[in-house]
Amino acid sequence: MDGLNFGSLGSSVVGFLKNIDDNTKHIGVLDQFEKQTSLPRSYAVVSGVGVYLVLVFLNFGGIGQLLSNISGFAIPAYYSLKALKTKTTSDDTKLLTYWVVFAFLNVIEFWTKALLYWIPSYFLFKTIFLLYCSLPQYNGSEVIYVNIIQPISENYIFPAVAATQELAEKVQEKKEE
Repeated sequence: MDGLNFGSLGSSVVGFLKNIDDNTKHIGVLDQFEKQTSLPRSYAVVSGVGVYLVLVFLNFGGIGQLLSNISGFAIPAYYSLKALKTKTTSDDTKLLTYWVVFAFLNVIEFWTKALLYWIPSYFLFKTIFLLYCSLPQYNGSEVIYVNIIQPISENYIFPAVAATQELAEKVQEKKEE
């Protein structure tokens, strides 16, 4: 039987925590955490993320919805602000795709809010989904756009806009006669 290789799992976790330590060296609050507790800064980051996700899961007083929307906004907003300062357009396209997916999800959620509130852990799943869509290493928004939003827009929205423009041109021609 091929079981789990816990040795490689342990080294993966250690590597993940080391990566967090290396990528958060410039954050002063985590420096203080390390000095005061003698624990690696990655412990604070992982604990903070854990508490955040527990609060989303518990959704006391609707806080899950707020925290879910913050996670869906904060990371992409940061990358969008950085993208505004770059000369390339590849990051712009990815971010525009994300914002279209985010807006689409919020519109759908608005119309089904009464139902979604009763789905257990909805906001936790939404938070994880938004992180999947927004984090550059996953770029899940492109998958959603290509498989759901683009077919809808090409089959329904663009033809409707074209028909509306054609009708407007005919009205304008009749008006000018």
